[in-house]
Amino acid sequence: METESAPYIRPTWDEYFMEVAHTIAKRATCDRGRSGCVIARERQILVTGYVGSPVGLPHCDEVGHLMKKTIHEDDRITLHCVRTVHAEQNAICQAAKLGVSLDGATLYCRMTPCRVCAMLIINCGIVRVVCEFKYHAGAESEEMFKTAGIDLDYVNNEVLKYRDQEVK
Repeated sequence: METESAPYIRPTWDEYFMEVAHTIAKRATCDRGRSGCVIARERQILVTGYVGSPVGLPHCDEVGHLMKKTIHEDDRITLHCVRTVHAEQNAICQAAKLGVSLDGATLYCRMTPCRVCAMLIINCGIVRVVCEFKYHAGAESEEMFKTAGIDLDYVNNEVLKYRDQEVK
């Protein structure tokens, strides 16, 4: 909103696409990780995705979470809901359904993609990933992106915390 003392500042392309990802996240069906994803190339949105169960299967918001424990190398134990497909995976599936190439694209998402998402991103030919936050178990994905030559940028260098993440 413009005022006499503060003129309107147009968002950068990264800010714009991240805002779109926030809007897409409103469709997510898991309250632990309402996140969205935008994949764009040459300043054009190619596809979007959000966290949700596979088509025809029940959603967390309807039947609750399907939690699994993960033991990390530092012996931390975290809980993950495995009922849903990640926003990045759903965006990549949307591209496949529509026959849209993601080669040379940039992916915008809430936090560092998980290991599986990172592998899919690499194989799709995506060249840049922009994350709003870091993921508590994202070091492996960061290393994979570095090795594959994919640029990884963060809006915030903070690790995103969410409900019931750590096992007490």
